[in-house]
Amino acid sequence: MQRRRNRAQRLRTAVELLPRHTREAMLRGVDANEIIVGAYADRDGGVCPMLAAHRNGGRTSFASFARAWDDFTRARRPRPATRREIQVLRTYLEMSLLSEDVHGTALSDVVEEVRHGRRRSAELAAAREPQPRLDPLAYGEPTASPGRVKTISGT
Repeated sequence: MQRRRNRAQRLRTAVELLPRHTREAMLRGVDANEIIVGAYADRDGGVCPMLAAHRNGGRTSFASFARAWDDFTRARRPRPATRREIQVLRTYLEMSLLSEDVHGTALSDVVEEVRHGRRRSAELAAAREPQPRLDPLAYGEPTASPGRVKTISGT
């Protein structure tokens, strides 16, 4: 039971991380297409949820969703998705969209804010670090003397 819940939670998290336009397109795509598991497309016209979203305007490449979907469905080979699998996906998509409408922000937006903040912090920290001063004598560079140039060597 615990393993199944972990698979479902990974799928739910992957859905929540999708951009809003992709989730909306995927919801339309699930309605309009035969959904499959274990492959991008099959010979009978079935498509995975990401391709369904792509065909409905959600042009996003999101490999972690595909892995979570195939893991959730326990895909071993390409096959049509069961009614239950499609219903779970649909529920997760609808819940994530409703949650975003109520709370005003998507998980993907929060993740992007954190990434941006970390990048900015790293840039500021790098700018604050003093630049090391190079000692010309330590590298055998010439020293200036009036009238002549002397190089320092190791011997």
